[in-house]
Amino acid sequence: MNTVNVVGLEIDTRHYINGQRVASAETFTNTSPIDGSFLGEISRGSQTEVDLAVQAAKSAFPAWAALGPKGRGEKLLKLAELVEENIESLAQLETMDNGSLLRSHRRGVMPRVALNIRFFAEWAINELQHPEFETRGHTNKISWDPSGVAALITPWNAPLMLATWKIGPALAAGDTVILKPAEWTPLSASFFADLTKQAGIPDGVFNVVQGYGKEAGAALVAHAGISRISFTGSVPTAKIIAKSAADNLTPVSFELGGKSPCVVLEDADLDLAVELAVEQYDNAGQVCLSGTRILVHESIADEFAIKFKEKAAKIIQGDPREEATQIGPQIHQVHFERVKGFVDRAKESGANIVMGGEPNSELGGLYFRPTLVMNPDPESEIVTSEVFGPVLCMQTFSSDEEAIEMANSTEFGLAAVLVSGNKDRAEKVAKELVAGTIWVNCFFVRDLRAPFGGSKKSGIGREGGNWSFDFYADVKNTVFSPNGWKE
Repeated sequence: MNTVNVVGLEIDTRHYINGQRVASAETFTNTSPIDGSFLGEISRGSQTEVDLAVQAAKSAFPAWAALGPKGRGEKLLKLAELVEENIESLAQLETMDNGSLLRSHRRGVMPRVALNIRFFAEWAINELQHPEFETRGHTNKISWDPSGVAALITPWNAPLMLATWKIGPALAAGDTVILKPAEWTPLSASFFADLTKQAGIPDGVFNVVQGYGKEAGAALVAHAGISRISFTGSVPTAKIIAKSAADNLTPVSFELGGKSPCVVLEDADLDLAVELAVEQYDNAGQVCLSGTRILVHESIADEFAIKFKEKAAKIIQGDPREEATQIGPQIHQVHFERVKGFVDRAKESGANIVMGGEPNSELGGLYFRPTLVMNPDPESEIVTSEVFGPVLCMQTFSSDEEAIEMANSTEFGLAAVLVSGNKDRAEKVAKELVAGTIWVNCFFVRDLRAPFGGSKKSGIGREGGNWSFDFYADVKNTVFSPNGWKE
């Protein structure tokens, strides 16, 4: 069976290659994290499907590149309109597939999908330019030329939205695309492929190959026909991809893990600090940017902890389709056991777990209670490793210098949250934090004009604005001499 019915939508479970649906001999099973219900059998890609997709993308590349930013922009703006017309369908589909809140998908995530596409289409037309400049009377002209076929490998925690951070600039830059969605959440990518067809994007320009990372993903990143690889996921997988990319010298862009700090100085607005700290449980902790290490000045730590537990105790966990629900389930049984394993090992080592620390027995399934570990051993894995679940650690510090040292003490550097009542002090501390994004007295404010990415093992490269096009395009300088011209 090549299609499944999910929330009243007929979703094709085959790959999308060269504008056509292509089945594989083998499939894999997709279930909903909400209740474990069966969603469908998905075509399982291999070297065969990857070869077909690369061939299609390479064939479609010259004509797509030749359209230029305006020609491509017309198609992409139509695609953005189609996303907006299908927000409700996309929201319900994504919620069933990855268990995130339906109300968030409706109000924020799916509108952001359309915004991502529209932003990069318009940026390529209006903003992608550099002033000409003179060198000894010679004129330098900078251009961003399409580079070829982009392989995009995307995660499961916000499947379509995070994919369009890559799809938008890659297509706007003139590249053709092969998307390999996470195997736990393939459905929105398949639906999106149909929208690209409706938008008039030529066959072969956008392709979707589904499957496991060790099969479809490995074949894709090792393919000599790929000109760019963009991956969002874990550090171990990134290392494997980097080794494959090295054989072909294929440029890579990596957005990887995080173990971000949420630093609360003693002059902070305490209510704001508590609100921002509790917000780190967003999406059941399945957010790479989350400030999972809450660092609080010792003079306010007791009061902060009381207020935090009071507020966190009011979190409503349940079915993500319900309007009142604030956090839902973990994505998959494998991931649920991983999160549970971190907490169980922390218990065994004597960690002081003051809240949660166990599955939500009232809900069963993949629901894990919001958890707070108080003053864990700084060298323990619960502090140093990315759990990617609703598990926060709280530690204390006595000075700004100690806070900075603690904040920078992990191998990651993706993001940081800083709460302070003094702007000058906040700027001084923020300057010393090693992270790609720092939020001061706020969280999760993301502007596509700004660079986004991680330091240290949290990634390679930046996305957003010209930074995205610097990666997906071949940046070229053409130098014109004032001599030799015939009238």
